[in-house]
Amino acid sequence: MKVKELMTKDVKACTEDTDLATVVKMMWDADCGIVPVVDGEGRVTGVITDRDICVAAATRRLDPASIHVNDAMSRHVATCSEDADPRSALEVLKERRIRRLPVVNRQNRLVGILSVNDLVARADFRPSSGGVSVDDLLNTLRAICAHPASV
Repeated sequence: MKVKELMTKDVKACTEDTDLATVVKMMWDADCGIVPVVDGEGRVTGVITDRDICVAAATRRLDPASIHVNDAMSRHVATCSEDADPRSALEVLKERRIRRLPVVNRQNRLVGILSVNDLVARADFRPSSGGVSVDDLLNTLRAICAHPASV
């Protein structure tokens, strides 16, 4: 099993110049809490989350339409290959304590996003299947959900 078999493929992306109001509309329409940020060639340069937008809007006291993604996005983003084993993606999720991971192709262009939801909904948990084990998933969730003081 490979990440490309589990990931969400129809992923919306934005650029660093996109305003936050536009990103919020994208999130609303796609029912998601993260939008990958890409350059002109589709390469991931960061991500912006619903939390990033809330913090940026509240701390700047500006209309979200006047704040650009590059002022609120996370630039230190981990990605995984569409051909990666899901267990290696789980390790990245666990180590980084994140719930979603942009997926890139061999040219390093965005092709999807792998979320904990994808793993739970689409994974085959039979030990002989080569899929993600229940223990691996549970350990990843424990690491993601741990309070910072206990990490």
